[in-house]
Amino acid sequence: MSKLPNCPKCSSEYTYEDGSLFVCPECAHEWTSEAELNEDIKVVRDSNGNVLNDGDSVSVIKDLKVKGTSSVIKIGTKVKSIRLVEGDHDIDCKIDGFGAMKLKSEFVKKI
Repeated sequence: MSKLPNCPKCSSEYTYEDGSLFVCPECAHEWTSEAELNEDIKVVRDSNGNVLNDGDSVSVIKDLKVKGTSSVIKIGTKVKSIRLVEGDHDIDCKIDGFGAMKLKSEFVKKI
């Protein structure tokens, strides 16, 4: 007998198979194994809806104030070799003249 996955909603271990679906008797959540895998993959999109990937180059679409300083990242600033991370600020990068920064994907566009 193969080990069935725990429920992705409530983490219950008492799941069972019903045809091609997995069912949780505690919270009544139903899912397929493909759906569980697709939920783990987060797609990050820029302001125009283009999918961003690690290593892409982007451009800032509006002036961004830098917290804790009086500096501003100007519109049109190019950022090379971005890295996607989890969280509210989903882009980790280095900007010339500023250093390491975290940006929100909604304020950049793919070049």
